[in-house]
Amino acid sequence: MGIFSIRAAALAAALAIATPVVAQTLPTLRVAMAAQDVGRLDPHFAVSTIDRVVVAWMFSGLVRFKPGSIDPAEIEPDLAQSWERSEDGLAWTFHLRPNVAFQGGFGILTADDVVFSLRKSANAATSAFAADFAAFETIEAIDPLTVRIKLRNPVPSLLGILTNYAGGYIVSRRAVEERGAAFVRSPIGTGPFMLDHVTPNQSAELVAHEGYFRGKPQLAGISYRFIPSDASRDLAFQAGELDVNYGRADQTWVTRTRQLPNTTVDVFEPGELTQISLNITRPPFNDIRVRQAVAHAVNRPEFVRWRGADVSREGQSVIPRGYLGFINDPGLLPHNIDRAKALLAEAGYPNGLTIKVVHTQLPEMLSGMQVLQQQLRRAGITLDLSIVEHATFHQQIRQDLSPMVYYSAARFPVADIYLTQFFHSRSIVQTPTAVTNFSHCNLADAQIDAARVATDLAEQRRLWAEAQRLIAQAVCGVPIIETLLVYGRHNNVDYGYTLNGSMSLGPLITERTRLN
Repeated sequence: MGIFSIRAAALAAALAIATPVVAQTLPTLRVAMAAQDVGRLDPHFAVSTIDRVVVAWMFSGLVRFKPGSIDPAEIEPDLAQSWERSEDGLAWTFHLRPNVAFQGGFGILTADDVVFSLRKSANAATSAFAADFAAFETIEAIDPLTVRIKLRNPVPSLLGILTNYAGGYIVSRRAVEERGAAFVRSPIGTGPFMLDHVTPNQSAELVAHEGYFRGKPQLAGISYRFIPSDASRDLAFQAGELDVNYGRADQTWVTRTRQLPNTTVDVFEPGELTQISLNITRPPFNDIRVRQAVAHAVNRPEFVRWRGADVSREGQSVIPRGYLGFINDPGLLPHNIDRAKALLAEAGYPNGLTIKVVHTQLPEMLSGMQVLQQQLRRAGITLDLSIVEHATFHQQIRQDLSPMVYYSAARFPVADIYLTQFFHSRSIVQTPTAVTNFSHCNLADAQIDAARVATDLAEQRRLWAEAQRLIAQAVCGVPIIETLLVYGRHNNVDYGYTLNGSMSLGPLITERTRLN
């Protein structure tokens, strides 16, 4: 090698030593939600869509739905790596993964955290989902990595109660006990992302949980932004200020957004069933003729035309389509304005009536209520809407302050859970075991309870069908429309799976999600 070559090699080596290596910075995913603010981030109180979307990024369950799916047949291990059940289905033993780290330095997950979490979920004072755990007799730690659950009676799907949504999320016992009431805004779980801070009316900022047991996330974090205005969200998305945008479930929005460059619109399950619950114990709905008038005034095909065929379908029963136990012929009253007016006259309202109703300002739900308002007006029923912030709406309807509640929901796809939460007396609001029974309906308790313990699937289906017919006959609730979930994303967003469904009602952001 010549002198020049030697000097050049030495210079190159020196430069290599002197030049710092620039670490690659991971990006932050920017997600917009139609919300004024986040509500309660304790996952056992996360009942609104706004809260459910974000807690799914922070918490895990013993088992989980396969990302992108809501098929119960695809439930897979999560914090539990294996499990077994007794022959009678009353005893279940779960074996936990070792060395699963909690976020924020709160230590390693043990069976004690699982027992604490499930007991918390089963307690109406500390959970909105306590009714789901009515069959739980005991929950105990056998050893640091083993949990045993004993049931009073079989349930249609125990794994469904323990998945990564609703009451199935596992929390840090130490964090709950240390933070107390503050836990709702400073939660600690084992998921791929952890809460850094909330700026009220602006955003919730999450950072990657680098010790996540499935691997370090490929994002630095998530900026979950609260933008209640549809127009403002759309403009921010088009300007490149957002990566993922909560969409409007209407045909015009979907068609327009699909035409944007480098954009994908995801339309996915579950279909959230919108129905109106009518309080059968209070005037004017304690008169079945008034309830029947409301049912006859509802025009489901018109709702679908308004929403769009790509994103909606008619409600056919008091539980959503596709659920185990669903029937499509429960005896819903057909649209008939003349019959609605006649029933009102028979009930003593020949000139119509006005009903004061509490409702949310959440744009998608508000626009739907305005369609319903117009339909009922044709029959002589005027809805006097009291519009409140979404978290306040949830508080007030649970305080039984509205005789009519317009509510959209999806649950684990088995009839038992939906029927129990919305139509069983145990779930009546303002009771110790309250969930979402706003109608105060108790007419199908016997059928719902019997189906839960039935060991024969055909008998179980028969009982669920009978329950749906009884509820429809009494007009405790009026199904309106099923609306699929809609989000827009730029094409550089790779969720790491195919998004066909999400029980958290939004895209599940995992350790595999990345921005290309």
